[in-house]
Amino acid sequence: MEARRDVFQAIADPTRRAIIGMVARKPAHVNAIAEQFDVSRQAVSLHLKILSECGLLHVRQNGRERMYEAKLEKLGEVYDWVDQYRNLWTHRLNALNDLIEQEKLQPENTTATGTKKRSNTAQSKNNKNGKHHEIK
Repeated sequence: MEARRDVFQAIADPTRRAIIGMVARKPAHVNAIAEQFDVSRQAVSLHLKILSECGLLHVRQNGRERMYEAKLEKLGEVYDWVDQYRNLWTHRLNALNDLIEQEKLQPENTTATGTKKRSNTAQSKNNKNGKHHEIK
């Protein structure tokens, strides 16, 4: 039984990401691709097979050579997945920025939520002996 491959598996490997980048610029045959890496031709062929199985490469027969061309539409799946987290964190960071800006506008002795700020001299901290002392 052949394992089902997806685009996330394909881009998980740095060699495959480099192959995608190379072939996206210009279609190439396996030997031209293999020359760019310090791995065996068989290893490059396996990477190409994985990329083809997940739909990121198209293989075109050109005489005796097999030319590999990039088909980058599948990377849209990665974009969509990452984008949901980008939106989440953008929203959270904007909310944090709004809170910080509100804090800057508040008088010195209150916070943006309306509670009184504690003075640094009123805060205490444990020293080596376990006793509290004031921070000045």
